[in-house]
Formats: sequence, C-alpha cells, structure tokens
Amino acid sequence: MEVTCLLLLALIPLHCQGQGVYAPAQAQIVHAGQACVVKEDNISERVYTIREGDTLVLQCLVTGHPRPQVRWTKTAGSASDKFQETSVFNETLRIERIARTQGGRYYCKAENGVGVPAIKSIRVDVQYLDEPVLTVHQTVSDVRGNFYQEKTVFLRCTVNSNPPARFIWKRGLDTLSHSQDNGVDIYEPLYTQGETKVLKLKNLRPQDYASYTCQVSVRNVCGIPDKAVTFWLTNTTAPPALKLSVNETLVVNPGENVTVQCLLTGGDPLPQLQWSHGPGPLPLGALAQGGTLSIPSVQAQDSGYYNCTATNNVGNPAKKTVNLLVRSMKNATFQITPDVIKESENIQLGQDLKLSCHVDAVPQEKVTYQWFKNGKPARMSKRLLVTRNDPELPAVTSSLELIDLHFSDYGTYLCVASFPGAPVPDLSVEVNISSETVPPTISVPKGKAVVTVREGSPAELHCEVRGKPRPPVLWSRVDKDAALLPSGLPLETSDGKLRLERVSRDMSGTYRCQTARYNGFNVRPREAQVQLNVQFPPEVEPSSQDVRQALGRPVLLRCSLLRGSPQRISSAVWRFKGQLLTLPPAVPVAAEAPDHSELRLDAVTRDSSGSYECSISNDVGSAACLFQVSAKAYSPEFYFDTPNPTRSHKLSKNYSYVLQWTQREPDAVDPLLNYRLSVRQLNQQNAMVKAIPVRRVEKGQLLEYILTDLRVPHSYEVRLTPYTTFGAGDTASRIIHYTEHNTCHFEDEKICGYTQDLTDNFDWTRQNALTQNPKRSPNTGPPTDISGTPEGYYMFIETSRPRELGDRARLVSPLYNASAKFYCVSFFYHMYGKHIGSLNLLVRSRNKGALDTHAWSLSGNKGNVWQQAHVPINPSGPFQIIFEGVRGSGYLGDIAIDDVTLKKGECPRKQMDPNKVVVMPGSGAPWQSRPQLWGPMAIFLLALQR
Repeated sequence: MEVTCLLLLALIPLHCQGQGVYAPAQAQIVHAGQACVVKEDNISERVYTIREGDTLVLQCLVTGHPRPQVRWTKTAGSASDKFQETSVFNETLRIERIARTQGGRYYCKAENGVGVPAIKSIRVDVQYLDEPVLTVHQTVSDVRGNFYQEKTVFLRCTVNSNPPARFIWKRGLDTLSHSQDNGVDIYEPLYTQGETKVLKLKNLRPQDYASYTCQVSVRNVCGIPDKAVTFWLTNTTAPPALKLSVNETLVVNPGENVTVQCLLTGGDPLPQLQWSHGPGPLPLGALAQGGTLSIPSVQAQDSGYYNCTATNNVGNPAKKTVNLLVRSMKNATFQITPDVIKESENIQLGQDLKLSCHVDAVPQEKVTYQWFKNGKPARMSKRLLVTRNDPELPAVTSSLELIDLHFSDYGTYLCVASFPGAPVPDLSVEVNISSETVPPTISVPKGKAVVTVREGSPAELHCEVRGKPRPPVLWSRVDKDAALLPSGLPLETSDGKLRLERVSRDMSGTYRCQTARYNGFNVRPREAQVQLNVQFPPEVEPSSQDVRQALGRPVLLRCSLLRGSPQRISSAVWRFKGQLLTLPPAVPVAAEAPDHSELRLDAVTRDSSGSYECSISNDVGSAACLFQVSAKAYSPEFYFDTPNPTRSHKLSKNYSYVLQWTQREPDAVDPLLNYRLSVRQLNQQNAMVKAIPVRRVEKGQLLEYILTDLRVPHSYEVRLTPYTTFGAGDTASRIIHYTEHNTCHFEDEKICGYTQDLTDNFDWTRQNALTQNPKRSPNTGPPTDISGTPEGYYMFIETSRPRELGDRARLVSPLYNASAKFYCVSFFYHMYGKHIGSLNLLVRSRNKGALDTHAWSLSGNKGNVWQQAHVPINPSGPFQIIFEGVRGSGYLGDIAIDDVTLKKGECPRKQMDPNKVVVMPGSGAPWQSRPQLWGPMAIFLLALQR
C-alpha cells in the first residue's frame, strides 16, 4: 500500500509559480463564543456585546507570507489608552467568565517582517445588572427621629448596570407615575454614582405608608433578567442611632482584655451592626458579635480607631468611633544643644547649655519625665530650668537648661520617662557633660573610600565617627533616587558600618554617611562619602547566531562586549566543537580598550562546519558567543493562504491537498537540488516519502505540490526538507486537516460546522440510504445522495406528523470571514413529492447584529432528481448562510440538500443545462457519476507491474 501511495504522489507534477508571494500581514477580527450582538455604533467602530460571566472568544484571521505572528493587547479601559502589561500571542483570544473590568478595546496585531504590521481592533462591551439598593431619606429640616405625616420622604434606588437601567416604581402592585398620583415625584438626581432614581413622597398621606418596590431592567439585553428590591415604609420608620459603653478615647494597659459594646438606641427596620478597624483589619483573635467587640490580651500594635457602624437603609448610617490607646514607650533619645544665641557648636563654661529627652509613647501626652544629676534628683534653680514642649523639638519633649554653665555643672545627667501608676517599664537615657564632651566628626578610614566587590557578594561601607558622645550614623544614596529603606528614610547604624548582602550591579554608586542630630550634639550634621563599585561578568552579543554560507565562501565571526565591570576584555578564547583554537586575531583591535574579538574562516567546508564558541572574560567572569556555521539550506516557509487547498472525492473517500511554500533565503547557500517530502497520517508510524527535484529557486517564488489519496477525514503531518550539495537542510513541518469549509458533503457527523437553529420549529436530519427509516413515506425524498451510493450522506427535512403547514427548519453554516466582495453558493437540492413546500437560502450578516436576507427561494415538486443551484451573494462583513426548509400542505413534502460549496468570486454565468441533471437509479434515466481518476491511474499501475 505504501508503494502505491508513493507512485500516486509521483504522478502529480511540481508547479512553480515564478512570482514573489511575500506579502505584508493583513488581519480581521471575527467573533465566536457567546456574544449577544456585534454592531456598529455611531462612530463606526465595531462593538462586541457580551454578558458578564460568559466566555469571550475573538479570532484574528490573518493572511500574509511568511505566516504572521499574532499578538493580542488591550487598553486598560474606555477612559485610558494605556495597554495592559500582559499580552496573548495566539490567533484566538479566549477569556472564560469575563468580568466587567475586562471590557475595553482589544487590539489584534499581526506582523511577519514584511511591510508594516496590521492592527485591527474591536471594543468589547460587557453587560451586567447588579442588585439594586434602596435607601430612604427625609429632608434635613424635617428630621424628628420618625417619619410621620406631613413630612417629605425620598426613596432612593441605586444600581450599577451596563447598559443604563430602566427604573419602575411600584406601591404594592400598582405602578407609580407623575400623571396618576400628584403626591409623588420621580426624578434622577445629579452627582450620584451609578444609576439612580428617586421617588419623592410629598407631604406623607396615610396611603403612603405601604410597600415600595424598585424594579430595574436592562430590557433583557444578553438575557439579563430584571431585578427588584422592596421596602416597607411605616410611621415608625427611623434611621439608626447608637451609643458606646466606653469613652471615645479608651486608654488601656498591655495584656488587658478589652470589651467595647455598641448599643442601638433607635432604628426601624432593625439596623445591622458592623465593627471595623483603621488602619488594617481587626486584630488577630478579636471577636465581633453583633454590637460587642472583644480583644483578648491587647498589645501595643492593636492601638488604633475602631468603628461601629449601623445601617438599615434609612437615612445615613450611624457611626461611633473608639480611639483605643495601649500604653507603650520606646525609642528614648537625647540631644545636647550648645548656646544657640552665640551660635556655638561646643560646650563652653559661661555659655548656656540645653539637654533634651524624648520617648515615643502612647498616649504621648501622658508621659512624665524626671531628671537626675549624679544619681540625685535635679533641683530647680535660677540656673537650672526644666521645661516641657520645647517648640524647637518634637512634641512632649523634656528639656533641662543650664544657664551660664559652671564647672560644678559637669556630671552625669539621667532622664527617666514613665507612665505613673501603669504597669509599663520606665525608659531612661544618660548624658555625661564634661570637658571631654565634644561634637562629632566623621571621616572615611584610609583605603575605604572606594569599595569594589563582585556581584552577589556582601559589601561593607565604613565611616568612622569621633566625638563624645558618639551619635548614630545615617546612610543614604547620593547619585540615585533609590532609597535604602522602603520608607525612603536614611538607614541608621550605631557603629558607622553599612552592611549590604548580595549586592547587585544597580547598587553601584556613591553613598553618604552623616551624623544624626539625636543621641549626640544637636548641631549641623557632619558627612562623608563612600564609592561602591560592583563588578559583574561581561554580557556579549550575539549570544547565539546561525551562520549560513555557501561552500567555499569566507565567513567572519564577531563576538562583541556589550557591558561588564570592568568594561574591558582581558582574554578571548575561541573553540571549535569544544576544541581550543590557537589563531591570530583576524582584525587588529585597539589594544587599550578592546570591545570585541573576531575569527575569520577563509572558506566554509564540510570539515569547518559546526559549532564555534568565543569565550570573553573581564577577570570577574566570562560569557560566550555561540556560532553555528554551516552550508545547510534554511527551512521552507509554508504558504497558508492557498485558496481552497482541499479537494475531496466523495466516491473514493479520499481527498487531495494543494501544498505550497517558499524557500527562505535560497541565495544564502548553494543552489537547491531537491526536496524530501514526508507525509504521515496522525497516530500512524509509517510515512510516505518522496524526493521532489527542483530547478533554480528564487526568493519569494511559490512552489506547489499536490498531495493525493489522503483519507477522509484524517489529518496528516507533512515534513519538507531542502537538499543542496552540502546535504540536508532544515526541516519544516505542518499539520494539514481535512475540512469541508468550501464543499460540504455532510459525510462527517459534525456536518462541517453547520448547526440547527434554536428558533425554528424542527430540525434538519442527516441520513443515507442505509440509515433511512424503512417505513418512511413513499413518493417523496431522495433514495440516495448525489453520488448515488448507499453510503453517501445528505441533509433532509422530514415533513410527516407532527409537522404542520408552514413549519420551518433552519440549518445554519459556520461564521465565514468576508474576504472577497462576491461569493457563489452552489448546492444540489432534491424536491420530490406532491406536498413540497419551499426551500429558501438566506444570508445572515453579522457586522451590524444578526440580519437575515433572502438570497434564493424555490417551491413545489421538482421531480425525483438532484438538481444544482448557483446563488450569488455579496456580504458586507462576516456572514453565515442558512438553508430554510418550509413544510408544505402534507406529509409528501421531504426536501433534501447535498454538496454545498462556497467559493469566492461570481457564479457561473451559464447555469446547468436542465437536461443534465443527476437522475436517481430506478427512475428509468441513465446515471452519470462524477468524473473519476481511477481508470487512468489503474492502467498506469498495471503497466508498472508488468
């Protein structure tokens, strides 16, 4: 069997069309999935409407050669032109359970390196309708706690929807309107979020105390049902009111159990209570039940505002807030401030001196400070003053001022901060004042001004601080905006050393170290700078390169240094197939700053073909350029825009396929001698192999080969390898599928993608002579399909009971992309029986919604024969064709169709001769089958066997 197939392949000659077929990409967006409608809006842009939660499927149909690559992107929304960071590289964009935030403009970009890219777009409009929210309000001047008679009440109904919702107000079961009730007013307020309608009840009347329903609708767009919300208005309706069981500011000690109750004092309907915490969620372990909030073993980090909110959709929500303060102290600091008036930076006898002490505490204002000198409480005098809340210092800071400093004032001062009566440990800080107390200086140790490390290693930057006391050191970047801490504040170190773990190249630069103005002298900061150099291995180009050249021609390989630290080449080593090459440099390079290395091959041969590696080092590391040198031919480029490549042969159950391709860069290597073609049926091991000789192949020249005797409906893998004097080149492969998009014989159960219309009265039926009902009605319908074989399938409508006069059955084709101005629909029909109704062909245009247009119609008994019709159509956009069978006056009215063909271009001007119809066997007329190739092929095979 394999030999026979090879011989059949050889029968079909290779066709070469001497024209350049390289063409820029073209694209068109078509839809699939669950679209509600595709329409053109008032600014002539395509709009795809879909319901939230459904599946979005967009296809980008492309043409062009080489085969374009497709990329989908999306703008962030209707109000923004920024693209999302993620892209989809596929011809089909599929989004399951689409959300409203995924609406916007979608772009399909197709490019193949020829000309400019093709960009098409479509706006996706996601439709939704949320649950409405109904709130009740009273005019501010009329609020008395209850909604009683002779007051004005507003019922506000708000909903989020797309498209805008329509509102209907009802009292009980009666619809309200301005014209029917003078006591109501319905209007749309300004400056509201979402869709809003207000029902105003003017001067409440007894009948106004009733049940009110707000019904919202988007008019069943995308099948979205209406939604409603109901509210009972009574004479006790009132907004919520609250009170707390504790003060609004609650100060507690760490470790205590905290319970806060939020009590309802009013509200009808009964309000709902909810606790929240700011900032952040409720603490771990906190329990909120109704209006009671419990926090066990409270800690300092649990401090914050706790909000109790009551809502019942009447008036505004009621809210009470508790500021929970958990006592704590941390970060005790001090400052030494020399005489400010005399602008001194040193401690001098006879001048004033101020010592300051501060802690970060909660609550800050409850902290008390106490000063000690040499272990004893400091006594106030004319020269020793203790002040609080110095305006030049942080809030709640204690200062001890020494006026006209004497030698006797030297000593050790201690500042103690505490919460009186609270179980919070005291914090203290000690300051020594003497002749040795001097302001700080800072410098970089010798040899430490420049630090050089390798990427990934730790680094230590060092600034040396002198002085007494020695303050902390603050580190920051000088030459970059990047901060050392996420907060953006400088990084504090106590020993003047900045330790960095696993440094990266972007950490190179200048770092500033400066003295802090706390825990030391409150004077102008001293600073110094350290340079950090991070060395990293070189980066080279090309990292990998495929070099093709004809046999005997020279080749120059070049490996360039892109970046590195240090930015120089210390060594360059070339290898061929892993073996070290010792070759002089091909081109002289500037010795002081080489940035590349080159290798010249005088001639490409089979022996010199292979893998070359250039390893470049800069003393820190190395990187390699890889070159694959050969005289192999590049791979072919399959041509995907072949019109109607599949040709089916119904009688033999075989099909042929027109395979077309171009050769990529044929002049880069030696002339092509032939191609090796391999064809393998999927899920099979054996392949059909054929050598195809060619003459001189030019760039852009379209090559063609017809594959025959492919079995319906199987798919095949095709592999194509070019050969030169060097040998085999790169192989290209593709999968070809049997499709009946152009001619549908209905042999496949999937019936070529046709579907039954869900809005008709009954369905078309697929059958053949072997599956016919033996009790079917005589004298109507075909005995076989157009081929006359019992195995051949066709589609027909069964008009027996329960069908009635005028019942319709619709068969809808797949969606076709309109890439031509004119099309021709050809098909065979069989209309035999005295009760035959009508057969209609309709065209459904999908570019402005679903619009069905009649293109052809035929009625009545046409005899027991298959006849052919050619129907011209000119769709303006994506379209479908519909076969509509209409039941006649009785059961002898079966209608059948077969062999539906859709071709680009105009229909044949000369219709089929009415005498040349296909007459069914047994009717007394001769039977003419389709032209067959089996006779000539069989004779040829017999001749070969002899």
